[in-house]
Amino acid sequence: MDGDEVVPEAQALPLDAWHRARGGRMVEFAGYWMPVQFEGIIAEHLWTREHAGLFDVSHMGQLVVSGETAETALETVLPIDLSTLKLGGLRYSLLLDEVGGILDDLIVARWPDAFQMVVNGATKWDDIAHLRENLPDDVTISLRDEQALLALQGPQAVTALTSLGLVPAMPQIVPIEQLGFMQMGPYLWGDRELGVSRSGYTGEDGFEISVHADDVAAFADALCAHASVKPIGLGARDSLRLEAGLPLYGHDLGPETDPIGAGLGFAINKRRRAEGGFLGAEQVLAVIAAGPAQKRIGLALEGRQAAREGAVVMVGDAAVGRVTSGGFSPTLNHPIAMAYVDAAHASPGTALEIDVRGKRLAATVTTFPFVPHRYVRNGKA
Repeated sequence: MDGDEVVPEAQALPLDAWHRARGGRMVEFAGYWMPVQFEGIIAEHLWTREHAGLFDVSHMGQLVVSGETAETALETVLPIDLSTLKLGGLRYSLLLDEVGGILDDLIVARWPDAFQMVVNGATKWDDIAHLRENLPDDVTISLRDEQALLALQGPQAVTALTSLGLVPAMPQIVPIEQLGFMQMGPYLWGDRELGVSRSGYTGEDGFEISVHADDVAAFADALCAHASVKPIGLGARDSLRLEAGLPLYGHDLGPETDPIGAGLGFAINKRRRAEGGFLGAEQVLAVIAAGPAQKRIGLALEGRQAAREGAVVMVGDAAVGRVTSGGFSPTLNHPIAMAYVDAAHASPGTALEIDVRGKRLAATVTTFPFVPHRYVRNGKA
């Protein structure tokens, strides 16, 4: 209907009232009401770097893919070697279209009789439709919409989480503090089962916790009773992931970007490069062989003015790329940005300029991450 199209209203997540009661400033994001900040983005960013921040990421899609042929079927839509993914292991992967464009980035985990996947909130319904279209009928795809998802991030996250007395729900599962980065397991909080992974998207050590929606407010209260934990909004989550050099779908990734130019070649395993057999394989393998025309780079800016998404990257009078994410880095105390630029100008140390409303900002290509990651692997940082 011309001019009368109905735009769906944003939905409330299970912790909506909890956020509002704590002064969360709510905004529409990915079709949901979510807190963008509580005390202020910079304060929340620095708190997470120094202590522990609690993020509500319940908008994400928690999927279960099961069936006897689930492993081989998933390899037709993901460029991943699932044969090397151990029980309880997590791995970053990509959902690609027929020409190798990125439909979503995701985390996939192996569990005894199924694969668990966490996909982006804004794309989850399209992802489910894509999977159903491309997977055989004997593979079941379930959305765990009864579950909320929290991310506890920061150097004191492990202390705060272990203080709640979680115990492994299976004999072969290690205590929480012994989980390594990109490992998961089921744990009991009293009589309530949680799915806990040592993962996150801030560059800090931390955990993502899947908890039933009926229990999530009580669990969030229990975490925030710890002196090191505060609720943190979307604003600081974005500035933290930018400092960590992690791309955000819908900004730094999309159908118009390829995995190699995006710097995500590690997500295409050695066997899959040799054998192909996944959607878009022909195009992706051709880019691997020839090299990408453009590359995702990091930019360190001079001065105090930030460059935002859409700003044009220049060499002299020639446009050579565009910014996809940018902002002021509270940790480094200067602006940083991600951009796609022509491969000839992507080497670290290259001097570029960014056009911001007619003003040229000096910038230098730098390596990712801007701020070192602090993941814990096998019990060691």
